Amino acid sequence: MFLTSNYTLSFTQCFTQMYFFGHLATTEDLLLSIMAYDRYMAICNPLHYHSVLNKKNCVVFMTIAWASGLVNSVITTFALSKIPMCYSNTVSQFFCEFKAFDKISCPNVGFQSMIYLEVVIFGLSPFLCSVISYIKVIIVILHITSSDGRSKAFSTCSSHLIVLTMCYGTFMVVYVTPPLKETQVFGLTLSVLYTTITPMLNPLIYSVRNKDVKRALLKLVGNKVSEE
Repeated sequence: MFLTSNYTLSFTQCFTQMYFFGHLATTEDLLLSIMAYDRYMAICNPLHYHSVLNKKNCVVFMTIAWASGLVNSVITTFALSKIPMCYSNTVSQFFCEFKAFDKISCPNVGFQSMIYLEVVIFGLSPFLCSVISYIKVIIVILHITSSDGRSKAFSTCSSHLIVLTMCYGTFMVVYVTPPLKETQVFGLTLSVLYTTITPMLNPLIYSVRNKDVKRALLKLVGNKVSEE
């Protein structure tokens, strides 16, 4: 679109894009809550960590997350595709997503109820699970007597907390705030943040906490210095 200056999409292209956005967003919400539970088990119940979060259970968790994203996105995308447009054929967003498309669609009580239910199940519930997990983690950390132990425990959670804050913070502002004209540009800016900036920062945020990655980077830099 940027190269050709052609901002027209067919219905098939728009709803295909909408499906993948819904699928990946739902999966990410569930994965973030699973990661919060992982931190909870590692700090609050370390003796049971390997029995609960073994390889088999992790595969089950991942399968549930991706399958839930697929089913949820198929249902919502299909339902929205059946609602005619009443107000315009221009989506006030730089990509096709549910809220922007719902603004130009005819009012539909059934679809609105389904969206609210989806938000509760795949948005609010994973968020509350993450919050409860970290409340328990913080309580345990504050009871650790040694400063080194507290520092190590906080270090374990810092990367995930940064991503969690960035993801849910921008999502809530974009999808919870009322649709006012004054906030449209601000909403578009936040949309760029959670669709492009946050995913690009994820590998960096998680990798800097990984000792193997640090060791590999130091080795790479050392080899280049020795070659020069």
